[in-house]
Amino acid sequence: MIHRPKLVRYAAVSVVAALLTIALKGGAYLLTGSVGLLSDALESVVNLVAAVVALFALSVAARPADEEHAYGHTKAEYFSSAFEGALILLASASIAVASYQRLLAPRPIETPGLGLAISTVATIINLGVARVLLRAGRRYQSITLEADAHHLIADVWTSVGVVIGVAAAALTRWHRLDAIVAILVALNVMRLGVSLLKRSMLGLLDTALPEDIRGKIMAILESRSAEGVRYHALRTRQAGARRFIAFHILVPGQWSVQRGHDLLEEIEEEVRAAVPDSTVDTHLEPIEDPVSWADQPLERPEGAAGKREVTPPEG
Repeated sequence: MIHRPKLVRYAAVSVVAALLTIALKGGAYLLTGSVGLLSDALESVVNLVAAVVALFALSVAARPADEEHAYGHTKAEYFSSAFEGALILLASASIAVASYQRLLAPRPIETPGLGLAISTVATIINLGVARVLLRAGRRYQSITLEADAHHLIADVWTSVGVVIGVAAAALTRWHRLDAIVAILVALNVMRLGVSLLKRSMLGLLDTALPEDIRGKIMAILESRSAEGVRYHALRTRQAGARRFIAFHILVPGQWSVQRGHDLLEEIEEEVRAAVPDSTVDTHLEPIEDPVSWADQPLERPEGAAGKREVTPPEG
């Protein structure tokens, strides 16, 4: 079982890192006047906002299920990651605009050595925090922590590109190079934002579990076929770290209620063992009754319960 409250600590680390890197990158910009370093500092401000939102989302997601939220609060993480994806797009657009303006009116870079050294320290901090968040996100299946980690990784790439651009501009005295590199970095960051938004939207739309996980579930259900047991109406979805699995089990009509119940308990236990952190809902039906087969589609036809002309599939 995943212990969700623990994840808030990782978001708090992200907030502290964002505050520290804003101070470092802001100082680097004031020393150099580089638009590349300014764009880098602006992205760190976005990191701070995103980290605060992640902290709030994880606090909400850690709440247990209640009467109004019977399936828990874990979906709050998708709102956080979607918001973060939007912030990444906003940051990339801001960087591109500032860089374009500097491209039209280039300026020489002042004291590049010290500014680049400070920016490098900030980049190392972001990289370390990003690796910690990414490991935690994957371990605890938290899209919020993964989103925050990817945001920081995007910031790292931004910083690397900016450092290279500023250094090259200072060495070659081709001052437009500073703005050109910043624009290229902005385009790369924009790509990451779009990817994160897409993943968040899929989560909010209750996308099915990955094919490999569904394969494990189907293998468990099909293992009972020798007993004359069939299944259908398998439906899956994921909300944050929680998986939801539902299916119907069809058994011979002469079975007792107790025997059918025991079978469902065994199957549910096997599924939960194969797919951790899952909620499993089952429904028992007599295999001989044609109406039992009327709910194979995702939407059961209206009035199907009163119809008896449905023909069960062979086998």
